[in-house]
Amino acid sequence: MRNRHALALTLATAATLAAVPATLPAAAATPANSPYVSNSQKSAAVKARCPQLSKKLTWFGDNRARLQRMIDERGRCGSHRGHDQKRPVAAFDWDNTVVKNDITDATIAWSLHHDKILRPASWKSTSKWMTDEADQALTRACGTKVPVGEPLPTSTDTDCADEIFEVREDGRTMSGAAAFAGEWNHRHTVPQYAWVPQLFAGHTVPELKSYAAKARKQVLAAPVGATQTVGTHEIPGYARYYDQQRDLIRTLKKAGFDVYIVSAGSEPVTEVWASGKGGVGIDRKHTIAIRSVLDRKGRITPWNQGCGDVPVNKGEAIPYIDGKRCWINQEIFGVRGESAWDKQDRAHRIALGGGDADTDVTFVGDATGAHLVLNREKDEFMCRAYDNADGRWVVNPMFIEPMQQKPDLYPCSTAAYNAPDGSKGPVLREDGSVVPDQEDAVF
Repeated sequence: MRNRHALALTLATAATLAAVPATLPAAAATPANSPYVSNSQKSAAVKARCPQLSKKLTWFGDNRARLQRMIDERGRCGSHRGHDQKRPVAAFDWDNTVVKNDITDATIAWSLHHDKILRPASWKSTSKWMTDEADQALTRACGTKVPVGEPLPTSTDTDCADEIFEVREDGRTMSGAAAFAGEWNHRHTVPQYAWVPQLFAGHTVPELKSYAAKARKQVLAAPVGATQTVGTHEIPGYARYYDQQRDLIRTLKKAGFDVYIVSAGSEPVTEVWASGKGGVGIDRKHTIAIRSVLDRKGRITPWNQGCGDVPVNKGEAIPYIDGKRCWINQEIFGVRGESAWDKQDRAHRIALGGGDADTDVTFVGDATGAHLVLNREKDEFMCRAYDNADGRWVVNPMFIEPMQQKPDLYPCSTAAYNAPDGSKGPVLREDGSVVPDQEDAVF
């Protein structure tokens, strides 16, 4: 019996061995969870399933690979996220970061061309910092014949359109007088930015959104390089979504990131561009910009919602330089009060920040994974970017009509920092050392 049992076992084993292929299947066909797969093969298989940035779109140098590495590390394929929330966070500025050119200027231009600015009771009521000179210049240019609350004829009145746009663009009157004066924290606000939603006082949010949508349609249809005239001002007449940024946002969302827009523009205008058809799929809840206070009839007022320890205000705390940090801390991470102005611990900071100008330097610098910079030759921002203190700054030329190399060094050691009182000073690292002057290297 023992011999028959042994013979049967031998025959069964031989049959089993005969059924095994002479060679193992190729590694690519082996399931990733197979015990016969090496760790490197498992890593490759997992990476292949992770959301990937398009290789058909051009980035500077190895920027795509560096951003992909951050997405792989912090996204759903990573072993850690570095946040106490369920999802890592990415935040982008809007104008000239996600789109080429300024959507606020486009909306104002369309509104001036179509008589959508309502005459205020007094121009000084539109901003707490407006000077007497600006009030008088706007009154002279736009007149007093139009009843208060009725549309100004800016489509035909070049003087009125000119004066409004000059105040918005440069903070000065057409004669060169300062349009705004007084005290404000220059890292919390800039009066001509805060003035934009105040300029639309008397309109409802749906009305302003409709103007933004019509302006959007116009500038997206215009050819690249087109200009338009506002009064006697010539400004860009076209806009384009950057394909690379659209792809980056799409990939981040697929990888499990919460993606926000943080803009120093008017929030209804930004919402139209971010969430509308053909936009980048960022909804109203993930759009942070200047938020107007509405009256009981739903009309925009000259008052704005506040941040940190600044309550409802007339523009003292908009998403501008340190103000962008405050709004991110408050709206995304739930930090309240004065602490919202402070740099938070890693668990309460964004993983990726993207911007193009000094107004973005603080929140982009707060990112723990990557600091994406589109080079528009803004001194403080580029000093931080080129100093690359933590090795995570990713500098890229603008994707459309990039700038030429800046001929001079950035004055990082002397006059690139925007101080709260409006003066200029040296850019300092966290340890207090001075950032040396930097050469413009990515253009």
